[in-house]
Amino acid sequence: IYDDEMPPEMLRMLMRQLGLRKGDNVIPGARYHNFKDFIKFPKIGPAELRYEQKHALPHRFIEYNQSIFSAMKRRDILLHYPFQSFHYVIDFLREASIDPQVTSIKITLYRISQTSNVANALINAVKNGKQVTVLLELQARFDEENNIFWANRLREEGAKVIFGVPSVKVHAKVCLISRKERGVNVRYAYIGTGNFNEDTAKLYSDHGLFTRNKQICLELSQVFTFLENNFKTGTYKHILVSPYQMRTSFYSLIDNEIELAKAGKKAYILLKMNSLVDQGMIEKLYEASNAGVKIQLIIRGICSLKPGVKNVSENIKAISIVDKYLEHSRIFVFGNGGKEKMFFGSADWMSRNLDHRIEVDCPIYDKVIQKELNAFLQMQLADNTKARILDKTQQNAYIPT
Repeated sequence: IYDDEMPPEMLRMLMRQLGLRKGDNVIPGARYHNFKDFIKFPKIGPAELRYEQKHALPHRFIEYNQSIFSAMKRRDILLHYPFQSFHYVIDFLREASIDPQVTSIKITLYRISQTSNVANALINAVKNGKQVTVLLELQARFDEENNIFWANRLREEGAKVIFGVPSVKVHAKVCLISRKERGVNVRYAYIGTGNFNEDTAKLYSDHGLFTRNKQICLELSQVFTFLENNFKTGTYKHILVSPYQMRTSFYSLIDNEIELAKAGKKAYILLKMNSLVDQGMIEKLYEASNAGVKIQLIIRGICSLKPGVKNVSENIKAISIVDKYLEHSRIFVFGNGGKEKMFFGSADWMSRNLDHRIEVDCPIYDKVIQKELNAFLQMQLADNTKARILDKTQQNAYIPT
């Protein structure tokens, strides 16, 4: 491939030097390719042209050198990346790998680091006699080679490695650890919006939840049962799982807000995601807007919904934020008549996520964490520096300061 704006004489010179002929498969294209390589672009130039290196903040509910399991026994814990370190997750896996009470570790891996501490912790767990099950998605775009390498390493060490599910990608970011406590099997879970990747956790704005909520952990165990046998999809009343009941669950949540609005009660929806392109979800939001539901959207990437159109989306406002860190969290808030319902997880509102991928969105039951996430969302809605207005004009103008 060569730059199609290259002067003809330069192209001829390069072909001559490279030993290429006219009959060879030389294709004109754009100047830049493999944009993913920019993420590892070397640091060049004076330091004042680069962002100041920030150090991760300690989590107030996890003491230094404290057992992650002990911290989880006291409360659910929410991690904010990259402002807090992904090493809490690595410590969680490392602790599980050497804990004599831990019996099994199950995890989904979509994109992992080239020198993955996550994979190494899992290998160590196998060596220490734990039952380790890894769902490793080989079709993760641009990371196929890396994932194949770690899949082979994990299999060689004795882990049970599952290479996806027929006809769907596994995009969920979940881990489930089983631990024997006083003769009883107790489950501990981690659910995230981002991958189990310590490198991207420094660059992506993501969230992760440590929980041992019995209902959530039980339903996650059903997800892993399906991933292992591919025929028993499970029944879910708490977590949302695509392609099975996530779409219909979101429809029901929106319908509830529509009914509240029609009854003259306060009704609102606040959504943050990477992309909003699914026609069914967009039409449902239009229906909610026309019923009087107040809707706020934070969409980083593609937004096929047009806010502010008379008799269509007058009650919808939307912004997009592109900044130093890649906005990657997916958070869904529904007013629910004053008893707010909040979910977060791996799924955007795209047909591929809702209908053709295994995704998991998790409810937030902890009131402290709900408050944290609401504060995070309100900060983003108040942004007057990097936020752009998404409206019917499609100008994407910055919010005026």
